[in-house]
Amino acid sequence: MKKIPNIAFILAAGRGTRLQPYTDTLPKPMVSVWNKPILEHTINKCKKDGITNIIINLNYLGEKIENYFLNRDDINIHFSKEQTLLDTGGGVKYARDLITDDTFFLINGDAFWTEGEEYSAFQNLSNAWCSTEMDILILLQPISEMKLTKGIGDYNLDENGRAIRSLDKTGKYMFAGVRIAKSNVTNDIDDDIFSFLHCMDTAQQKQKLYGLVHEGAWHHISTPEDLDNVNAANPDKFS
Repeated sequence: MKKIPNIAFILAAGRGTRLQPYTDTLPKPMVSVWNKPILEHTINKCKKDGITNIIINLNYLGEKIENYFLNRDDINIHFSKEQTLLDTGGGVKYARDLITDDTFFLINGDAFWTEGEEYSAFQNLSNAWCSTEMDILILLQPISEMKLTKGIGDYNLDENGRAIRSLDKTGKYMFAGVRIAKSNVTNDIDDDIFSFLHCMDTAQQKQKLYGLVHEGAWHHISTPEDLDNVNAANPDKFS
């Protein structure tokens, strides 16, 4: 097994408007799934795999995230506070001085998944990572395996494992919101506010965007119905 990167950046600054009314009073990563905030599930997965340096960007109701995790002393959490919402790529660029290693995990704040039978998603991504061939490696969920929430066909994979974005959303896989990226992927972007999807598209153009199929379950929690469906499921069945 390869060494797992020790930095995880969790994107938690957005408003999550499609999940209203839950997000009227909570940031989306703090919405509860299986009796814990989504963000707590993610941080616990990081700790279990030895990822001890966590960066969380904050904007919308960010104080609720900060207050919830402020006294957690079993893991090093740094909050990157954005006065203006910078979007996913701009948030990474704004905090890039905190990303002190060559590679890091970048995780959507609403990403909720369960692990496969053998290794964790973080370990599988690390095992597949190749710094000479890849700028970004993304975790993908087969649409055919999505039972509780509706999938969107974001990507296909070519014969070499490169990820190809499906512009008409007819791909076989949905992006699961977890990826390994080189820490310099935002360095050449002049804008302060931009989506990290721009970095992924650039990596694809350079043939340096790869995908890895997730071995466990992943749920696209976008609407109140999605949240209710996942919370009504038996956790033992999907863990």
